[in-house]
Amino acid sequence: MNDSAQESAGRKPSRAGRNLPAAIGVGVLLGAAILASLLIERHWFIAIVSIAMLIGSWEFSQALRAAAGIRVQLIPVLVGGQAIVWLSWPFGVVGIVVPLVLTVLLCLLWRLPGGTDGYLRDVAASALAVVYLPLCGAFAVLLLLPEDGANRVIAFMLGVVASDVGGYAAGVLKGKHPMAPSISPKKSWEGFAGSLIAGVGVGMLSVHFLLDGQVWQGALFGAAIVLTATLGDLVESSIKRDLGIKDMGTLLPGHGGLMDRLDSMLPSAVVAWGMLALFLPA
Repeated sequence: MNDSAQESAGRKPSRAGRNLPAAIGVGVLLGAAILASLLIERHWFIAIVSIAMLIGSWEFSQALRAAAGIRVQLIPVLVGGQAIVWLSWPFGVVGIVVPLVLTVLLCLLWRLPGGTDGYLRDVAASALAVVYLPLCGAFAVLLLLPEDGANRVIAFMLGVVASDVGGYAAGVLKGKHPMAPSISPKKSWEGFAGSLIAGVGVGMLSVHFLLDGQVWQGALFGAAIVLTATLGDLVESSIKRDLGIKDMGTLLPGHGGLMDRLDSMLPSAVVAWGMLALFLPA
């Protein structure tokens, strides 16, 4: 929908290109569901990650097929992705690596009956789908494994949210110098500075008060989350520009598809797990 259509529908987008009330409402609902799962029954969070990976993988595959005719091997990706997510809880990293390798091999075999035309393109996209979504998503589950796992996930989520909110506010108010105009014209260096300030501040507080870590550890944790969240956003923007699409889907009002919300979280989950495992080993 273009700007004039949005205005006529009473949903004028913000300067950053979002339907802000809808985006806030959806964000609050998603955050509440995640927080409830962590505080009531931690296994519910695995189910949330599992569902998110299913929907995200579906959106990703449909976007590639509709825009570029690329055929992700959906059944192996969906089934293997669920194995990667669920096996990470009882078996840790081994539970991720083994089904990951088997899923990629299955994608190679699954595509064979389709012939050689576009074979490399399709299997490469299938492997990317597995690595980009369930592999990275499984690291959010790994954050749950220690005794203080719920707090680790909360610290990770707070870091991503702080990066997003800080960058959005600073970008809208002060954004003048584009960070990557050919990829994401609305992303500015001023917005990145806002993300860094908010992310480092929240990282210091969350690591210290939720995990009994050192303030300097929280500062590095927050900075790393900001960097990976920004990188994740730019990577997905690059994919969408290459495909010639604005959003990966339409599921979430004000956000686009679920993939458009997962872009910053997926790589950040890997870095959050690694940094907390280094700083605060279980």
